[in-house]
Amino acid sequence: MLLKTEADTAQLARALAGFARAGDAILLSGSLGVGKSVFARAFLRSFCAAPDMEVPSPTYTLVQAYDSPTATAYHFDLWRLGSVEELDELGWDDACEGVMLVEWPERLEDMLPPDALHITLTVGAKGSRHATLAGWEGRLPPQPLTLLERRV
Repeated sequence: MLLKTEADTAQLARALAGFARAGDAILLSGSLGVGKSVFARAFLRSFCAAPDMEVPSPTYTLVQAYDSPTATAYHFDLWRLGSVEELDELGWDDACEGVMLVEWPERLEDMLPPDALHITLTVGAKGSRHATLAGWEGRLPPQPLTLLERRV
């Protein structure tokens, strides 16, 4: 789907937050500067019902936990992950019980959560952003563009 503006990226994130539940994983792939952090901030603010919540990037801490009305949300940024063995120290098993938002999921190697929603963000030739969604079969609308029309 085409994301013409950062507002579209944020709207997609807010819409998907409405579908998230405990035990879910959302895996965000894409190059630096493609909008993963914009997506993560909007998702977490919506999921936690806290529109003004501070959402710093966990680039250096690797994980940040957030309380929400339904489940704890865990935001992982695995850019600096040395090895998958470090996930134990980051509380990966506990995070699997909540909602996980994972940037740079390719660093998980064989630890990718089953039944995750995979979102790949790309930048087109003229700077337009695109999102490709895969997963959560039967949970999302059959026409993904309707997610941008949802007002959450």
